[in-house]
Amino acid sequence: MFVRFTRPLTVAAPRIARCLSTGSAVSGGSVNPAEIAFFSKLSSQWWDETGEFGFLHRMNPVRVQFIRDKLHEIALDGKTEDFRAPSKGGDGPVNVLRGLNVLDIGCGGGLLSESLARLDAKTLAVDASHSNIAIASLHASTDPGLAHNLEYRHCAAESLVEEGKQFDVVCSMEVIEHVDHPAAFLDTCSRLVKPNGHLFLSTIARTPLAYFLTIFMAEKVLGKVSQGTHTYSKYINPSELVEHFQTRGWITSDVPTRTQAEVRGMVYNPLSAKWSLAPRDAWAADHCNYVFWVRKPAEKP
Repeated sequence: MFVRFTRPLTVAAPRIARCLSTGSAVSGGSVNPAEIAFFSKLSSQWWDETGEFGFLHRMNPVRVQFIRDKLHEIALDGKTEDFRAPSKGGDGPVNVLRGLNVLDIGCGGGLLSESLARLDAKTLAVDASHSNIAIASLHASTDPGLAHNLEYRHCAAESLVEEGKQFDVVCSMEVIEHVDHPAAFLDTCSRLVKPNGHLFLSTIARTPLAYFLTIFMAEKVLGKVSQGTHTYSKYINPSELVEHFQTRGWITSDVPTRTQAEVRGMVYNPLSAKWSLAPRDAWAADHCNYVFWVRKPAEKP
């Protein structure tokens, strides 16, 4: 499934940032001010399902599905039971996220954050754009049921490391392709994961197919996404994520086992306007959009 690196993930020590008050800028070792400004201008469109973020609205159920399936698989130690089946008490489907402390880094307008909170995960969602947090908070306020499970903060992830925070599950979806120092960002995310905890990422592979679909077609030809949203050189191949966590000792084999890490492609069908998870080991499935999961070993700090 994995190919060798074509470039290294540049390692840079993260610069610690504090959570700042409303209206101030947020700095951090991984934060790119130009990227934050770009997405801040688009923040008012986050909850328009037919607009700029329409693809992410349709992708979100697939990302949630992957998170739930993987957590359930690990909880069952590889057994093939369905988490949708009734629990032993007969009180409905098993909810593997209930009660877990979850962090959503780069939450944007809160698409994933709200979904996790509705599944009873104790969700902290952070973003370096004040505009994004304002829109996310406003949207969440329309559903009083979210209040006890969802908190938004305007800050960079590095500030949470400084506070000594750790979480059962850390998610960062469609973020790493927008940061300046991907290795430093991954190390920041890693420090925020509890031992035996889980890190989920979604991003785009650096392949000709990905360039054609996400930049040439989506941005330049169809105009479904604003030009400049993506930078091809910042795309990251699955093999690069795997090798990063191999060097950190999270993955201990040449080919990760399903209890250590997993890559799954996400495929968009333009006829149905729906995303789906590609089958495991499907050829070329991870050559464009994909999700990545890795588990932190118990003995790692």
